Amino acid sequence: MTHLQPDWFRPTQLRWAALAVGVTAVITLAGCANPSASSGVYTYGQAQREQVTYMGTVLGVRDVIIQPESSTGVGTIAGAAIGGVAASTIGGGTGRTLATIVGGLAGGLAGTAVEREATRKKGYEITVRLDSGETRVITQEADVPVHAGQRVQIITGSGVTRVVPVR
Repeated sequence: MTHLQPDWFRPTQLRWAALAVGVTAVITLAGCANPSASSGVYTYGQAQREQVTYMGTVLGVRDVIIQPESSTGVGTIAGAAIGGVAASTIGGGTGRTLATIVGGLAGGLAGTAVEREATRKKGYEITVRLDSGETRVITQEADVPVHAGQRVQIITGSGVTRVVPVR
């Protein structure tokens, strides 16, 4: 007895469709993780909590890069999936198996590098002399311009410290 398969039901097309669904799911989940080191972003846990403020003057600002402490693994998984599926179209038999493994490993490494680069943010290391005479250094995302000589407010509480220009 012969079974007829529809045109859309081909192993190669199914692999690509499965890959597309998997990558879409991974990217969607990655979008949920959005850490911020911004002076203007508060988590729900930080909102409506008393904070202490200090006034001061910026002594200096240094450009820095802020990066996550660890990878989410999203880039590695997506890269490995894409690399493995793409390489599985090469050769046949044992050669195909080896190509799939190498493609998956190379894709995983490339995906990790892409994720690392995509999650890095420009930041400032801001040195502030408080009105009390003390000096503090705070690093935050470079989303609000800060320059030497500017009056600022240091806001600290819930384990987070921010530098906010006085308007």
